[in-house]
Amino acid sequence: HLFRGPGGKRPLLPAAIKKAKRSGRLPQSAQQTIPYKEMCRDGICVVNDHYFTKQVQFYDINYQLAQNEDKNQIFENYCDFLNYFDSSIQVQLSFLNQRADMEERQRSISIPDQEDAFNGIREEYSDMLKDQLAKGNNGLTKTKYITFGIEAENLRAAKPRLERIEADILANFKALGVKAHGMDGYERLAVLHRMFHPADNQKFRFAWDAIWKTGLSSKDFIAPDSFTFRSSRRFQIGRTHGAVSFLQILAPELTDRML
Repeated sequence: HLFRGPGGKRPLLPAAIKKAKRSGRLPQSAQQTIPYKEMCRDGICVVNDHYFTKQVQFYDINYQLAQNEDKNQIFENYCDFLNYFDSSIQVQLSFLNQRADMEERQRSISIPDQEDAFNGIREEYSDMLKDQLAKGNNGLTKTKYITFGIEAENLRAAKPRLERIEADILANFKALGVKAHGMDGYERLAVLHRMFHPADNQKFRFAWDAIWKTGLSSKDFIAPDSFTFRSSRRFQIGRTHGAVSFLQILAPELTDRML
């Protein structure tokens, strides 16, 4: 709604930018562009004075190859999962395809030698895994997250409810047979760092005591060199160019393969 006026004809983005400049609310740095106030160690993000979020990472299950009875059970449990979220809970699913750190992944599948007669087998198996790694996914890692948020008077009031919602989400995922875990603040910052540095191999280096030692914000450890938003659809993060599209599904029915 910031980009087009009534009928989709009159551009509103320039007017919004002028208004933000006049009011002093236009971000002056990459850090100010990242829209949260504080990331806590326990994974609660203080977006503003009265809005707080948490995040859960979850993994795949093989739905398509399941028996029909199992599919029906998974589908019913998934409907229960979606219906759990009432109007007081903001929820977002995120599916991220990101460039993998190939050196780190190769180290993770490397099998160390031992003092026995099977090191040749270990080396052959390790080489096979590295070969498959080089061929698969075009060097991409695919991760999935659900982020949920609530409004509350303050962080102290938000914390117990967010923890209850997280426990319910994890229980729902368990009923679906889906592995999942709640994310702490460091993990959430690491995800943001990967998102903000899609084209370089910059490592995420952060420690909680660095904030009070340096006087910096957690944003200083994840922010890219720059954000550029010169048009309604295209944007730039550092040297990476991107575009945003909107998809609305208006089908009269959806196949369960959407799962």
